[in-house]
Amino acid sequence: MMEREFKAEVEVLSTAQHENLVSLQGYCVHNGFRLLIYSYMENGSLDYWLHEKTEGASQLDWPTRLKILRGASCGLAYMHQICEPHIVHRDIKSSNILLDFGLSRLILPYRTHVTTELVGTLGYIPPEYGQAWVATLRGDVYSFGVVMLELLSGKRPVEVFKPKMSRELVGWVHHMRSEGKQEQIFDPILRGKGYEQEMVKVLDVACMCVNHNPMKRPTIQEVVDWLKTVGSLRDQNKS
Repeated sequence: MMEREFKAEVEVLSTAQHENLVSLQGYCVHNGFRLLIYSYMENGSLDYWLHEKTEGASQLDWPTRLKILRGASCGLAYMHQICEPHIVHRDIKSSNILLDFGLSRLILPYRTHVTTELVGTLGYIPPEYGQAWVATLRGDVYSFGVVMLELLSGKRPVEVFKPKMSRELVGWVHHMRSEGKQEQIFDPILRGKGYEQEMVKVLDVACMCVNHNPMKRPTIQEVVDWLKTVGSLRDQNKS
């Protein structure tokens, strides 16, 4: 039964073909272990560049970070709205966003459908999952909003060794905005480079995505459309 279910899930994943999704190349079942084989992305993950790689974050200027968000949002919109059956990712996080420079690609999870099994990563899990235990499209939007805040601030979603008030990124961002200190949210590497207006717009979108009330969050397609308008004048001037 489990193996049949696994193969059915793999078939769903193999139909998901989009330039911003990492391609599933095959799978293997051996001695009870199940492996999915994806295309190798030599540049590694967004988490690696933002938080682990020496000088990695400084190489991610604002136009690059915006391009990463646009690419990842398009991949997620394809999963939510175009792919049949629709796919709930359930574990959007910076380590599941791989870089192929300028473009970003999402790793698909193994279990694809709405489920009663709680999954996710601390700091990215929507607040409603604690009560409902059901993964949803709006839950994915919350997790994507956290990734947006991560790129804007350069901070991890949860920083264990920080004082309690600034430990969780979402709570800290809401607090800073309520005190009128939103410019302090932005990664120091990004400040003073002339992109403040664009970053404020993306911050507004991110805060809508991490709204505590899932019904007040935008759809991922709305996020895609908003991100397209951010920096569009700059893109026109370059062409």
